[in-house]
Amino acid sequence: MRFISSRNIDSKQTVSFKEAVLNSIPADGGLYVPYEEEDLRRWILYADENTSFASIAGSLTSALINKEFSPIICETIATHAFPYEPEVTQLDDSLFLLNLSNGPTGTFKDYGVSYLTSTLETILQLDGQKSILLDATGGELGACMAQAMRGKKLLKSVLLAPKGAFRGMEESDFVWNGGNLYPIEVDGTEEDCHALVRSIFKDRSLVEKFHLTVANTANIGRLLPQVFFYTYAFSRIKKLVDGDIYYALHCGHYGNLVAGLYGWKLSLPVNGFIMPSSQNLLLDAQGNCIVPDSMVPLMQRPAIDPSDPSNLERLEHIFAANSLLLRNFLFPAPISQQQTEEACRRLFVKYHLYADTQTSEAYMAALQRKDIIQDDGAVVLIARNDPCAENTFLRHCLGETAPVSENRKKAMEKSVIGKPTIAR
Repeated sequence: MRFISSRNIDSKQTVSFKEAVLNSIPADGGLYVPYEEEDLRRWILYADENTSFASIAGSLTSALINKEFSPIICETIATHAFPYEPEVTQLDDSLFLLNLSNGPTGTFKDYGVSYLTSTLETILQLDGQKSILLDATGGELGACMAQAMRGKKLLKSVLLAPKGAFRGMEESDFVWNGGNLYPIEVDGTEEDCHALVRSIFKDRSLVEKFHLTVANTANIGRLLPQVFFYTYAFSRIKKLVDGDIYYALHCGHYGNLVAGLYGWKLSLPVNGFIMPSSQNLLLDAQGNCIVPDSMVPLMQRPAIDPSDPSNLERLEHIFAANSLLLRNFLFPAPISQQQTEEACRRLFVKYHLYADTQTSEAYMAALQRKDIIQDDGAVVLIARNDPCAENTFLRHCLGETAPVSENRKKAMEKSVIGKPTIAR
């Protein structure tokens, strides 16, 4: 598979997967998107309830980038990245839960970060190079990076966060103690941290000199493993569902949604995606899905923010050739705070399921759009994060809180950096 910038779609200037991962931000300010479509039907349909997530990830990676890496290398990347896997639970005849919080820090980000760092380390070993991941965070990414970076020899991570925000890191993870994380505390806000990262990536000579890349979903290597979620879910439910399959999810920065759409482009059986409306993805007066940003030509937009990207431009690229598909494949629903709290209570009463705000909103969106689902159809509700991270919300809605696992406790522990802060 080759990749092209989302802002250079009329050109034949494609790049390899390796180049897209190492140099994550195209010079024209866009995002890397697949240049061609692949039919992975035989790989997707072959997987069943006994196929591990790592095996699915290895097989699909090999099918997508077989011209660059051997099947053995692709399997090695996936095996090292995923000693854990998601969980699919049937809640009732037509509702399933895809839980993505089974990683070491209790967030779906564990999967993308682990796959990206495993991929980068492998590429660097093959090429005899070194690279640096440069990112800003409010704190959560630090715990993910700490887990994913352990044991990496050719890769380092520089993280900027507001003073006191880092958590989930051990002293042995730090560069000055022999690790490969360089956390930098900033005397300012999270936005100040993002601004610093943005300013560095504007200097292309600096980026090239230090082989800088990012660990967020601007990097296609971070986004790609989220495609595997959908194949994994399908492998678990395909014998239980006779009709259409829809996925209900919170969009966030649209990474999981774009990943699901990439899965569809790779021939994954799916009939649509249901999500809470946002200011960037909503219904028009006729009840059709629209993307308001699409009214602004790509070349008149500011460059994608490498420190805090939105995948909306990738979503627009998917439907650029046929905008009518957008109306028949994406189903937003406006959800209020009151409805979110009601959904949280419903999930707990009906299924004894603790649900954070994002999962609750996605569930309510599915209830609001049940008109599109036939009697023999099913919805897969995606839970991205451990609900205990929002125990204040749960206490408000339910009068009780979700249990906190040992992994999550460690991920939430404050990290003492012990180095001077830098001015914003």
